[in-house]
Amino acid sequence: MSIQTLIEQATIPPSGSVSSQPFDADSFNEAVMSTYARFPLALERGAGCRVWDTQGREYLDFVAGIATCTLGHAHPAMVEAVTRQIQKLHHVSNLYYIPEQGELAQWIIQHSCADRVFFCNSGAEANEAAIKLARKYAHTVLDIEKPIIITANASFHGRTLATITATGQPKYQKYFDPLVPGFHYVPYNDISAVEAAISELDEGDYRVAAILIEPLQGEGGVRPGDVAYFQKLRQICDETGILLIFDEVQVGMGRSGKLWGYEHLGVEPDIFTSAKGLGGGIPIGAMMSKKFCDVFQPGEHASTFGGNPFACGVALAVCQTLERENILQNVEARGEQLRNGLQAIAAKYPNYITDVRGWGLINGLELQADIQLTAADIVKVAIDEGVLLVPAGPKVVRFVPPLIVTKAEVDAALEAVEKAIATVTK
Repeated sequence: MSIQTLIEQATIPPSGSVSSQPFDADSFNEAVMSTYARFPLALERGAGCRVWDTQGREYLDFVAGIATCTLGHAHPAMVEAVTRQIQKLHHVSNLYYIPEQGELAQWIIQHSCADRVFFCNSGAEANEAAIKLARKYAHTVLDIEKPIIITANASFHGRTLATITATGQPKYQKYFDPLVPGFHYVPYNDISAVEAAISELDEGDYRVAAILIEPLQGEGGVRPGDVAYFQKLRQICDETGILLIFDEVQVGMGRSGKLWGYEHLGVEPDIFTSAKGLGGGIPIGAMMSKKFCDVFQPGEHASTFGGNPFACGVALAVCQTLERENILQNVEARGEQLRNGLQAIAAKYPNYITDVRGWGLINGLELQADIQLTAADIVKVAIDEGVLLVPAGPKVVRFVPPLIVTKAEVDAALEAVEKAIATVTK
């Protein structure tokens, strides 16, 4: 079944799929914790790059579960993989060999700089694993009594206590102290700040053990890494023994137009993490490493659901589809089309828009800092125009559609965005 057939079928509500009672946001809010500031929209089905709400209205989905639905919604390859695997075996313990896990790990190794893979359920868990691996390596190999991990201001690495501490944004840390010790923040793309930190933090039992950084900052405003900066980071780590860790949770798995974000920078990390797009929307995370720093032993780290047959079977189908259908070529072409279109819009609104930037199909439109207009304002009005977007901080509108998005869909989204900007700037 083709994507177009799925879209045509999805425009007609399946018999019995629509509740006889309208969606009740008040009842939802009574039952579900208020950990999200939700937009007034309840989605119930999708096909390709389109979703439909409980009222039957159609939207172009340029959020994709926040850079997660790699193949869009109800992709035939995923439908087939989900059906096949759930009928075969969906979960067993990691106390046993799981063939699907081995196949997925081998695919990742064959298509990256990794030698080893650890599977978990999310990006935060993958980054937790990387932090733990770096700390053990520091103690057992580098002989560091009190290891420090350098991260960047405006970074985002997850919501667990260790990963919000690693996240260089105080707004995510408020009320959750005492935070996990052993992290230090520096400005992104500023190599002199890294060099100064390494020098200053080398005191007594304290030493820098690792640098944890995003090749492109997603939540921090869609800010690509500078090539010279990352190459210098690699040089520093090679000279000092410090581990270089890349958080590829948002930019990995083809989102950037290359399979991994580090390919844009001309360097390889020692450790890197993935999640989001790896499973195309099925929860899975992974932490990859070079062989020399794989120091975990049995019992030192684990995940009950991590790498189970279901998640790995579906993720492998996503990986193979990316490769088989040459989807990275589409990412590059549609990304260029999207940036060109956004730049044309920005040229019409120079008093409101200051920049357009990104890689592949992760792009940001930045608003002027000194105006009252926010990214959320544009996102809200864009919903009325039939396109779903997501902020990346208060002043950046983020565009992260499924990697299968078409030329016509990008054009339609650009038209809707321009209408939304025209509305909010009147």
